[in-house]
Amino acid sequence: MKPSSHTSYFKFSKSQRSGIFALLSVIVIFQFLYFFVDFNLKPKAVSVKQQWTALPVLKDSALTYKKNVYGMHPFNPNFITDFKGYKLGMSVEEIDRLLAYRKTNRYVNSAEEFQQVTKISDSLLQVMAPYFKFPDWVNKRNPLHSYTASAFVNKETKTIKDINLASAEDLKKVYGIGDGLSDRILKEKDKLGGFVSMVQLQDVWGLSPNVIENLNKDFTVTSLPKVRKFNINQLNIKELMEFPYFKYPIAKAIVTFRSMNNGIKSVEELSKISNFPVDKIEIIALYLEF
Repeated sequence: MKPSSHTSYFKFSKSQRSGIFALLSVIVIFQFLYFFVDFNLKPKAVSVKQQWTALPVLKDSALTYKKNVYGMHPFNPNFITDFKGYKLGMSVEEIDRLLAYRKTNRYVNSAEEFQQVTKISDSLLQVMAPYFKFPDWVNKRNPLHSYTASAFVNKETKTIKDINLASAEDLKKVYGIGDGLSDRILKEKDKLGGFVSMVQLQDVWGLSPNVIENLNKDFTVTSLPKVRKFNINQLNIKELMEFPYFKYPIAKAIVTFRSMNNGIKSVEELSKISNFPVDKIEIIALYLEF
């Protein structure tokens, strides 16, 4: 019986088998390379400063439009970073003048003083100044410290007493505050040695936005109190945690950062610490020693 003609397709010579094996080997090698080797080109490392200097600067004439696009919020000009200052339209020299002034442990307390220190143009100051937000005690001392924009018209507030002088009975006169909340407010004040801003009441557990609004109608911070100072370079993790703004992860990050950088030398360095509450840095800074 003759073998079927189809069986001839499945019979290979020794050289053919070697070729098929070589082809399969090449396919396997290319599959391995495809799945385990990254062929993407790795970009060159670029410093943070090179990244933000490569971004477009907001010139005076264009800043009004840009701020509406990105949402410009009130901020304390004492804590402008290199990046934020550059995006606002400040030159490197103007930013450096502010940083040098801050290193002397001094603060600017008005829009005019900010211009004197940084030497920014009048046109840029007119755009930035309506968004300057200074602590309550500065505003009380210098009620005309900044320019006024139509979107930020100063409202008259009823002031009965400095929040740092308020007793439990004074606080309970505010609608929505009873024994429990008044006790929490006073305990928070005692931990800190005093409030430097009414914004800190937002950190008191249990105070609703409506109650905080009522408190702001009757109380303010009329002068900077003699607060408790926390030496950020000497306290251990447990001692740092006594400061209400430093929970364990932040206290640990502070100790790690200062050990790797030979201490923390300025407020500006705090923003480089992992998970640091930079939105409250202007308040926290008033309780720290370096």
